[in-house]
Amino acid sequence: MTTRASSRAAAAGRGRLGAVKREVSRAGARVRAEFWPIVQQTLAATGAWLIARHLVHHHEPFFAPVAAVVALNAARGERGTNTVRLLLGVGVGILTAELALAVLGSHGYGTLACATFAAMLVAVLLGGERIVIAQAAVSAILAVVTSNAEAGPQRFTDALIGSGVALLASQILFPPEPVALLRRAETATAGALAHALEPAALALRHPEHVLTDQEVLDRLRAAREALVELDSARSRSTRVASRSLLWRARGRSALREAKGAGQLVVLGGSCLALVRVVMFARSYGSRAGPAPDEAEDVLALSLAIGGLGRELGELRARRAAASAAQEVLRRTAQTGEHGLPAVREALRMVALDTMLFAGVDRDEVAAAQRAGWEGEQSVEGHVGTPVRSFTVRLRGRRRPRPPDGDGPRRGGG
Repeated sequence: MTTRASSRAAAAGRGRLGAVKREVSRAGARVRAEFWPIVQQTLAATGAWLIARHLVHHHEPFFAPVAAVVALNAARGERGTNTVRLLLGVGVGILTAELALAVLGSHGYGTLACATFAAMLVAVLLGGERIVIAQAAVSAILAVVTSNAEAGPQRFTDALIGSGVALLASQILFPPEPVALLRRAETATAGALAHALEPAALALRHPEHVLTDQEVLDRLRAAREALVELDSARSRSTRVASRSLLWRARGRSALREAKGAGQLVVLGGSCLALVRVVMFARSYGSRAGPAPDEAEDVLALSLAIGGLGRELGELRARRAAASAAQEVLRRTAQTGEHGLPAVREALRMVALDTMLFAGVDRDEVAAAQRAGWEGEQSVEGHVGTPVRSFTVRLRGRRRPRPPDGDGPRRGGG
């Protein structure tokens, strides 16, 4: 009994240590991801303060660096839009406050309430973005409570300086590379989907060791959040390519990558459906024993999706993922009436979407289906050449490769 208790305690200790290591790893990943944007915000704040202090001869240039930081405090690809929204909010707040002061003629409580309410209401009418509402309210409050008549114009001057520096940083000096911007979101999403599939494989192989409902829900929630972020990154990537002077030539590449990311969104829906089908079959199905064949297929797809997500710019990784997905389709076709029919159909759906995301042309997938998965026709040779991000281009510029427009395209999304 003592030995068993010691084993449980040791296992619990290893589990806690593993959790600490994972949290430290996640914290390090967050720092690495946000380090360069923080450096940019720091440089922008310093530059805005220097301009307001020494070039404009501002007495209290406190809001210029604040405006620069707030404007750049947005997801990459949205910082230019965020800057414009900040300026809009400041302008609305100052104009509303000046109008309230002109009509009511005092700096009292009533004027403050009316100016704040009106500024926020106008901001909502102009679109309702949170930063516009907040900046409109703050600017109106400061303009009313400050007795200095120059407070409003000075704040707007600061906003112009900070926003100008932010636009310089986000649009000219440090615009994000559009393909790399989207690729980061794709990598995170593929990893989250692979992580979400693991409980399904475990439930099929070892029904007695099924994860708790909360653990499964946490993984599914993380996958859904990654899919939402991916959809946002698709819009931001194409926006950067169309608006940035530095990356405008990458517009076609960004559109191709966005099309592939759309197929990843479809794959995400298939993965979530597969997990739900497996958990339903394990909880309410008539067969309670292990299903090792289906478990092997789920694990193979999880590894294929995760591996592809880590090396999206590599043709060999795409071919490996397409080949693994095709092998799953062959095995499910050979299963016949054995196994779990609903799980088998969900596996086929995920495998097909994996091939399409890997870059296999949709017509080639259909042709392979018509030929029968037990045949010798392989889709591996029909994987389209992936779009390369600028950083990958620099590392591999000596290796010959066709231009973005050559070779088979990705499957549609």
